[in-house]
Amino acid sequence: MKIRTGFGYDVHQLREGLDFWLGGIKIPHTHGALGHSDADVLIHVICDALLGAANLRDIGYHFSDKDPQYKGIDSKILLQRVVALLTENGYAIGNIDSTVCLQEPKVNPHIPAMKTCLAEVMNIPEDDISVKATTTEKLGFVGTKEGVAAYATVLIYKD
Repeated sequence: MKIRTGFGYDVHQLREGLDFWLGGIKIPHTHGALGHSDADVLIHVICDALLGAANLRDIGYHFSDKDPQYKGIDSKILLQRVVALLTENGYAIGNIDSTVCLQEPKVNPHIPAMKTCLAEVMNIPEDDISVKATTTEKLGFVGTKEGVAAYATVLIYKD
């Protein structure tokens, strides 16, 4: 069995009046993340971690923000395509561990729905997905509510 790990990191600016997508679900808030796609920072870091683990580059390589076909795209579609790439290369997902850094809104009440959504998109058990949330204690761009950051590590394998 071949086991590989991957890491993902992403940030997005927060802007008033935009929808806030996180972990595949829309979270009610006055501000949303700015991006070429729906700017779902959690899905983006999971994509990057999975692609990196399989040595398949990164999300920007496969889904360029210069390509108009990805303008406003639902990040769940990108994640489905990443999982398909892994499958084509003989890999399966072992587990995902992620952290969202956001001052507000509070993420914890939404984590069960995120895990359900992500599990359905990737066709893996919810038990294989960890989503955690933290603030930065009002420090930096996250603490001043200017942006959101996320991190993910993944384990993939092939027999």
